[in-house]
Amino acid sequence: MHFYLAGGAVRDLLLGRPIHDRDYLVTGTSRDDFTNAFPKAHEIGLAFPIFMMDGLEFSFPRAETLLEELKARDLTVNALLLDDDGELICHPHGLDDLNNAILRPASHEAFHIDPLRVYRAARFWAQLPDFTPHMELKDTMRAVAKTGLLATLSPERVGQELIKALSAPAPGNFLRLLAETDCLSPWFEEFYDAATIPAGPAPYHDTHVLEHTCRTMDSLAGDPMTVWMGLCHDIGKTATPKDRLPHHYGHDRAGIPRIKTLVHRLKLSNRHLTAGIKAAQWHMIAARYEELRAGTKVDLLMDTHLSETLEPLFALVLVDQDKDYRSRAQRNLATILKVKLKPEDRNLGAKSGEKLRTLRAHALTRRSRQ
Repeated sequence: MHFYLAGGAVRDLLLGRPIHDRDYLVTGTSRDDFTNAFPKAHEIGLAFPIFMMDGLEFSFPRAETLLEELKARDLTVNALLLDDDGELICHPHGLDDLNNAILRPASHEAFHIDPLRVYRAARFWAQLPDFTPHMELKDTMRAVAKTGLLATLSPERVGQELIKALSAPAPGNFLRLLAETDCLSPWFEEFYDAATIPAGPAPYHDTHVLEHTCRTMDSLAGDPMTVWMGLCHDIGKTATPKDRLPHHYGHDRAGIPRIKTLVHRLKLSNRHLTAGIKAAQWHMIAARYEELRAGTKVDLLMDTHLSETLEPLFALVLVDQDKDYRSRAQRNLATILKVKLKPEDRNLGAKSGEKLRTLRAHALTRRSRQ
């Protein structure tokens, strides 16, 4: 029984990066002998044997030789094996591509066998922004898209690649590579024509909706849910009739049904649904925070407070509109949360709610005069 450290762990070791996940390739044994030797291992693989044990993943070869096994993986920089003696076994392009910071498919066939590798490749560019997608990778991704194989993937698998990309240093690269290789459809259909739609009139915008979205995501990198809100905030612009361009009147409202559709399609969490909707609904209003009436401020602050999106919303506004109202909004929120109804005004249903809103608006007005 022989164990090889495999894939991304070897890549990160060679790059001097922290290793987060350790996957092993097991050779020289059968599945039954492996489970007999390691009874705590439980099988998770469907298409071929994969086992989990103590947080580590163990897989069995899918090919006759180790070289064929490496060519069956996703990218050359991940097609690496390291044994206990320190012997390194690489894809023929593996070390050169790693040294030259190139993302190249381990083989053309591997992407057709598992089309999810299209989204994994886009995710890896988000995680490794200093690398360059090779033309061979782009051509392979385009070829897979033309076959219609992307539509055969499960939504959960595609959604997980997106979620990983949202945590990456350059999350906008995920959409950039999918757009460049015609791979946005069918899972990210809302952005299919985004590269042909101006983000807005000059001088406020100098690019198209897709690149504006990607730049916003990159600027928000570090908090995955805030990055997700950046992805969603202008999605309504892709629904603007062409005769209204470059203006996007009402794109905040137009974005809400598109976000619902996207979240449902990828089977993302209710948290993603709420945060995406709040990004679309409030980002234009929050950008005019100084001009808002007290009642509107109360509505915005309470809605984003209760949905836990206040801080990420104002982080988005800072990136999107270069306006920093975060501290003021937090102070205003603290003010209105101190307001309480008198006992006789409580438990009156909608009437109590309206009364409380009025009192909170008055509190903000008094504060602004001080």
